[in-house]
Amino acid sequence: MSFTDWKIDRIENILPEEFYELIDKNRNHIAKTFPLTLTNSDSLAKTKDFIAFNSDKEKNKEGFFFFARNIKTNELIGYLCVKTIDYRISKCELGYFVDEGFQGKGITSAMVSDAIDFCFNELRLNKVFICTSEINIASQRIALKHNFKQEGILRDEFRNGDGELQNSVYFGLLKSEYKQS
Repeated sequence: MSFTDWKIDRIENILPEEFYELIDKNRNHIAKTFPLTLTNSDSLAKTKDFIAFNSDKEKNKEGFFFFARNIKTNELIGYLCVKTIDYRISKCELGYFVDEGFQGKGITSAMVSDAIDFCFNELRLNKVFICTSEINIASQRIALKHNFKQEGILRDEFRNGDGELQNSVYFGLLKSEYKQS
C-alpha cells in the first residue's frame, strides 16, 4: 500500500518540539536501532540541542538531514540522515526510520531513493553504505531493493539501545552501479 500525502522537509524547517514528538511516539519502535538519537532526544531541551548541532553539521557539510512530513496533518512521520561522510574516500552512510504507523507504505523506500540521488548527484560521492543490525530485516530489504550489495557482516560492531553488542550487516552501493529510476 502506498501513501502519497507526504513530502520531504529539511532541517531548517524542523521545530525541536515536532522532532521530539516523533521520537517520543516511536521510542519503543526505534529503541534498539537509534540509541544515540534517543539519548539526544529524551527531553525537549536535549532535542533543541540535537537539532541545533545537526543544523551546524549540515552547514559544514558534515551531515544532511531529511524528514518525511504528512501533508494533511503537518506531522513528522520519518527521518533520514546522511552521516559518516568521508570526502577523502568519497562515501557516506544512510540511517533512517519511519513512524511505526506509516511502515509498509513506501515512505522509507522513497526517502532512501531521494537520498541516494542526493549523495551521488549533489554531493558527488562514489559510495553510499547502510549498516544495519542482523535482526533488522526491513532495513536489509530496503538496501537490497535499491541494489545495494551485501559486503559483509561486521561482528559486534553496534551497541544497541539495550547496551548489547550486535553484528551489523554492511551494504554498499557504488555510483557506477546506481541506476536512477
